[in-house]
Amino acid sequence: MGEWLALTGDTIGAGDAIAFDLADGCLPVDQLVSVWEALGTQEFADGAAVQSFVDSKLIAVSACLQSARGQIDQYFSLNSVGDIAAALEAADDEWARTTAATLRKRSPLMLNVVLEQIRRARGMDLAADLRMERDMVRHCFYLRPGQSETVEGIRALAVDKDHAPQWQPGRIEDVTPEMVAPFFISPWPAHAHPLAHLQ
Repeated sequence: MGEWLALTGDTIGAGDAIAFDLADGCLPVDQLVSVWEALGTQEFADGAAVQSFVDSKLIAVSACLQSARGQIDQYFSLNSVGDIAAALEAADDEWARTTAATLRKRSPLMLNVVLEQIRRARGMDLAADLRMERDMVRHCFYLRPGQSETVEGIRALAVDKDHAPQWQPGRIEDVTPEMVAPFFISPWPAHAHPLAHLQ
């Protein structure tokens, strides 16, 4: 699920977030203030009482993507972005073709970087993950002067609004591991990292 969301940039609603274990429940927006105030002012016997109170305020919401869960798991667990795109393009259904077309619009290099990021993060604690992400943000702007995929994406979407980014490289199949690896090398020594203090 994480790979699919990160690579496609698709968004999901509350029901799908709950169904995919990304959220515990849905609280109507018009009840947020009163629930927060009650949590701050009421007396609760223990944590179970707090949980029971919150649970009593949650509403049921429907999931829209449950039927696609098997496909998401099947394709986005493959070894590489190239494997994912090829399998989606070889499939004989509309969801797979649409998803493949979405991937083909994204930066081939950054698709590979993001997939590597997600898979590395699984074995990291929060502090290490945040340091990795800070490194990557810097690299998105400074690693490839004059060829920043981030700057090109902003240009195509928000500045020129031509929706025709000129990715470098232009195809998923042309991205090499040597292009991806530098994004995961910190530009700072460990003691000087901006997030060195995180434990």
